[in-house]
Amino acid sequence: MADTVVEALILDLLDWVAQRERTYEEVMEAWRTSCPKLPVWEDANDRGFIETQKGIVRITASGRAFLKHGR
Repeated sequence: MADTVVEALILDLLDWVAQRERTYEEVMEAWRTSCPKLPVWEDANDRGFIETQKGIVRITASGRAFLKHGR
């Protein structure tokens, strides 16, 4: 069940980031968690769905594809 929850939350994160560019600080404030069962930010990064450049977080092409097929 945790995987299903994490997948849904990753989709929510990607949707939120896709709406507009977000600063790293803004994303961390909204999405960082210390719960090891909800590694949303970490999983999205590990899968290459988001990238951070010069303090700005953006959704990647693979993140957009995942979001399109996941919704």
